Amino acid sequence: MEFIAQKQELGLELPKVIGNVDYLAYREQMELIDELLVRSGVETQFVERRLAAWIKTGGRVKMNAQLRYQETCITALRCGIARQLTEREYRKFTRLIAESPLLQWFCRIARLDVVHVPSKSTLDRYDKMAPEAEIRDLVSELLRMASGKTHVKLGLDADIGIEVLLADTTCLKANIHFPTDWVLLRDGVRTLMKSVKLIRREGLKHRMEEPEAFLHEINRLSMEMTQNRRSVDSAKRRKQVLRKMKRLVKVVRDHATRHVALLKEEWPKTKWTQAEAQQVLRRMEKVLEQLPEAVRQAHERIIGRRLVPSEEKILSLYDSNIHTIVRGKAGATVEFGNMLYVGEQQDGLIVDWKLLREQSHGDAVLLEESLGRIHDCYDKYPLAVGADRGFDRKITSKILKKHHIFDGICPKSIDTLTERMNDEGFAGLQHRRAQIEGRIGILKNNFLGPVLRNKGFESREREVAWAILAHNLWVLARILRDQEKQRKKAA
Repeated sequence: MEFIAQKQELGLELPKVIGNVDYLAYREQMELIDELLVRSGVETQFVERRLAAWIKTGGRVKMNAQLRYQETCITALRCGIARQLTEREYRKFTRLIAESPLLQWFCRIARLDVVHVPSKSTLDRYDKMAPEAEIRDLVSELLRMASGKTHVKLGLDADIGIEVLLADTTCLKANIHFPTDWVLLRDGVRTLMKSVKLIRREGLKHRMEEPEAFLHEINRLSMEMTQNRRSVDSAKRRKQVLRKMKRLVKVVRDHATRHVALLKEEWPKTKWTQAEAQQVLRRMEKVLEQLPEAVRQAHERIIGRRLVPSEEKILSLYDSNIHTIVRGKAGATVEFGNMLYVGEQQDGLIVDWKLLREQSHGDAVLLEESLGRIHDCYDKYPLAVGADRGFDRKITSKILKKHHIFDGICPKSIDTLTERMNDEGFAGLQHRRAQIEGRIGILKNNFLGPVLRNKGFESREREVAWAILAHNLWVLARILRDQEKQRKKAA
């Protein structure tokens, strides 16, 4: 189904603000991003793809219904971008939209009479509207428009090329506490008892103490475990507390298992829909399945005083695709999350990325995969590649030579590095390559946040794609703003 052009709804004119340079720069940035979305066709492409998916699911095809769905898609896209540029937390962002006429205009919800601001639940549905692959395609389309002869449509004086690829990796930290073994037991008890409270509130009960008693006991044992860490006989005391925790966990598991069976049989007696009941069941079953292994892990570490292999460790009861990443960075020797590969071009636009579900097989492997994705997307390879010594590998050098790509990867050998620094091209690439650390810092701190709050790998992967789309629009808007400043100086 084709996109139907429609007029923008009338809204109040944006107020004229003076005396605040930061706001004026922010407003100019949002206006430039608005122009980029329209001129590049990214907005139209997003709506057309969503329309096609909507029709497959049995959506109505009447014109009025299509126009309403188009408005929803446009708002979803713009809210996703604006949230990355302003406030990532849904609750705070929806309040920010309600307060800001500029964001209402940008998100296409400004009206003369009543402004319908999307709630935090609606924002969550907006972000999940499109899969990661579609958002990646939007990024690719934006870069294709900027890097070819079509750059004029975006208002760029010169095309943005991908002649140079600068690559690096980082750890995208997950939103978990430090995975101390006994803390997993505390988390399991809390989740199960809170779920049992919900079930009992609906009138489905087995004979047991009130769930609050178990929550109180696990909190008391957690405080006792923490306080015993500094005592003289800390090892002996911690073992005693862990044994108490294990007995409590066994009782909680039995109560939770009975309530799970009861809910499966008699959920129609509750006020819940089947989907709501299934949500509670999935939450409880996921924890019940992992608790025995969490108990064994805590026993091995605290009572048995034995190490547990990293690949066997449970780092979180709620997210299985999180890994221990040891990179030896200052202030972060050990990190917990997923490895993120990032490749940028010389102007700071991110042209390729990959969030790893499993443990990385090495930076060099990620670079080889990245070159393949870039060629498939842009039908050409970059002319030069720059990266740190973690990417240095013989097979990588052979691949770069095969595709006539200049090898600007920092060699592991100090002697080889000293020799190659005499080459001006290599030295210049190394100087520019060092700046990708700053680019990753901007992406993580300004867009993704130091810790990604999303649960589940697919959700984190989609959030990274939204952040990179917003980041590239932000960079292009900055380039356009700098061009305008140069024109004013030359006038």
